[in-house]
Amino acid sequence: MRIEAVELHRIAMPLVRPFETSFGRQSARDVLLVHLLGDEGEGWGECVAMEHPLYSSEYVQGCSELIEHYLAPRLLGAPDIAAEGLGELFGGIIGHRMSKAAVEAALLDAQLRAAGLSFGEYLGAARSEVDCGVSVGIARDIPSLLEEVAGYVDEGYRRIKLKIKPGWDLEPVAAVRELIGPQMLLQVDANTAYTAADIEHLGRLDAFDLLLIEQPFVEEDIATHVSLARAIATPVCLDESIVNVDVAVDAIERGATSVVNIKPGRVGGYLEAVRIHDACGELDVPVWCGGMLETGIGRAANVALAALPNFTLPGDTSASKRYFAEDLTEPFELVDGRLAVPTGPGTGVTVRTGLVRDRASRPPVVLAR
Repeated sequence: MRIEAVELHRIAMPLVRPFETSFGRQSARDVLLVHLLGDEGEGWGECVAMEHPLYSSEYVQGCSELIEHYLAPRLLGAPDIAAEGLGELFGGIIGHRMSKAAVEAALLDAQLRAAGLSFGEYLGAARSEVDCGVSVGIARDIPSLLEEVAGYVDEGYRRIKLKIKPGWDLEPVAAVRELIGPQMLLQVDANTAYTAADIEHLGRLDAFDLLLIEQPFVEEDIATHVSLARAIATPVCLDESIVNVDVAVDAIERGATSVVNIKPGRVGGYLEAVRIHDACGELDVPVWCGGMLETGIGRAANVALAALPNFTLPGDTSASKRYFAEDLTEPFELVDGRLAVPTGPGTGVTVRTGLVRDRASRPPVVLAR
């Protein structure tokens, strides 16, 4: 496909309720969308970077400028390009995986729409629907937390994930386990909030029969995750640490993780996400699809990815209303704890361009040949 124009849209998306983790509190998403227009059609991609560099070194404004000044010129200068060739096209631009992933998603959407193929067909989906979990932020108190969790249980979610941090871990986890009972899947996510000095404390989470504990230590510290995995019964899962297939395999072989959270934006795109999925499958390590509070644009592609065979654990592919009163696409709705995998060409969803205009936080950046 020959790319004729690149549009970058910034959208302000209020959340239905604030979402707090160990690194901060969000009441809205500053969303960067990539819209590619080519000689054979158009496609949309969503950047998962946060407004500030708290989850990772990337942030929305930086991603926008990186795409505008480095990635888009290469796209517009190529005589023709497919998503599979972006690695070579963007060679020499170090890192910036979230920026690259957003461009890749938009190009995949465009070329798959032109070919009449869905994301699920292209990626290798093995299911028509996926089990869904929900991520629950840090609450102001235990009663508020239990009220929120009870609502998600009533909606039919198949797994509860609790955000934790020092001072907010054992008590809320115990309360939620008592509320939901011993059979429902429960896991925790620390977002790098702990240190090696906390290993013994984290071992006390074994009492709650958790599915896993996610990323307790900083992303570069594989060694301390190995120590934790040896010291506790709860499976250790890596998130922020997993940036590509080589790191994933290394962490598994070193014993740092026995479950992997795959986030396409964090690893540089859906093609790398599939490579990680395949490698983990060969090593008998289950994977699940993480979320970054995506709108329907990013959620559609994530749901398709989560339908691959080795995504055996419920992911963070929640229904649209979990985060947004009004989504940028037709809403994803939970049915019996599952979401349907879109079957239309590309992501299979229709972008509400009127809402994109109405929610714009600044004029779009438009680049053309």
